[in-house]
Amino acid sequence: MNTQFDVSAVRSDFPILDRLIRGNNRLVYLDSGATSQKPVSVLDAEREFYTKHNAAAHRGAHQLAEEATELFEGAREKVATFLGAKSEAIVFTKSATESINLVAYSLGNALPGSKFHIKPGDRIVVSEMEHHANLIPWQELAKRTGAELVWFSVDPNGRLDLSNISDLINEKTKVVALTHQSNVLGTINPINEIAKQVRKVGAFFVLDACQSVPHFAVQVSELDIDFMAFSGHKMLAPTGVGVLWGRQELLDEMPPFLTGGSMIETVSMESATYLPAPKRFEAGVPNMAQVVGLGAAVDYLNKLGMENIHNHEIQLTKLAIDGLSQIKGLQIIGPTNLEMRGGVVSFAIEGVHPHDLGQALDQYGIAVRTGHHCAWPLIKKFKVVATTRASLYLYNNTADIEALVSGVERARDYFVGR
Repeated sequence: MNTQFDVSAVRSDFPILDRLIRGNNRLVYLDSGATSQKPVSVLDAEREFYTKHNAAAHRGAHQLAEEATELFEGAREKVATFLGAKSEAIVFTKSATESINLVAYSLGNALPGSKFHIKPGDRIVVSEMEHHANLIPWQELAKRTGAELVWFSVDPNGRLDLSNISDLINEKTKVVALTHQSNVLGTINPINEIAKQVRKVGAFFVLDACQSVPHFAVQVSELDIDFMAFSGHKMLAPTGVGVLWGRQELLDEMPPFLTGGSMIETVSMESATYLPAPKRFEAGVPNMAQVVGLGAAVDYLNKLGMENIHNHEIQLTKLAIDGLSQIKGLQIIGPTNLEMRGGVVSFAIEGVHPHDLGQALDQYGIAVRTGHHCAWPLIKKFKVVATTRASLYLYNNTADIEALVSGVERARDYFVGR
């Protein structure tokens, strides 16, 4: 396979891929859409923080506190550079879910008269392909404020139906919240095209980038959006760290989501004032070691090159789609062409429940995801009870795809017969 990096060398950086599981089968890890594996450099960075520099960042004048602060803020700068952003616009959270909730709750907390205030008659626009993390917070905001929730539908090919975009995103619209790449379909949405309509009506545009930032180059300067959320654990970093990027002028004016220490400008017994972003949204002792690990993950991704990673994944995706499409009774859920598509392949087999298929593949050492993938409305739209999902990443190789296709075929023959 032609690629711009040595996949064998990459795999050697991930100790878990050396494991033998389920009867001495080699591990074929195809569930990176749920969480990615971690390279040694990330594991070392997190461990070194604890063994050499552990102290509360932004607190204390002693050497360890200074080192912890430098490492923490250094990681922020790495993430900002990775996204083509300013470091002041990078807010660290515990997850993308918290990042999206931060925006939703901040808007919900805004007082009448504020440009952030959501009121009855306002409209919030989402889509049928959203992960629950970018759906339920907006459902709840609509309930709390009396706003109207509407959504883009998904066509049979797994693409957003934009034919009624001007009707959905109209003068009543206050928020548009969409995924960049579907975690089920692999569809990459035309964000800049949608942004033109968002700007016409003066709404806020929130992007769920969990499945895009880890897999291809995302530069916020090239996306006409207002907020973007993603998770570290899906991009080689430790669990427990998420990122919110927002336009600086918006973050500095928004009411805080959580309050407490570290985000305070002044305090009296009656009231408090808040620091500018990002500290305004980082109450409490931060998840320092995880953020340092995220910085190391960004270093690793930069070393390989995001364009190389995306090209590698697309080559594997083509192999997977071509191979799986030959299996009798198998339906791929989502686009089968590679245009505006990422390395996620979901499928269903007539007569075989996805949970049964997942357990069968597990017996061969193949780790995939089965179920509704936290996208229940989308699964219902395609009239299937669930799907099996293979999600690819930079450490997967041709042998992994061959194992998947062979394993699915064996399992299908077992459950349905030839």
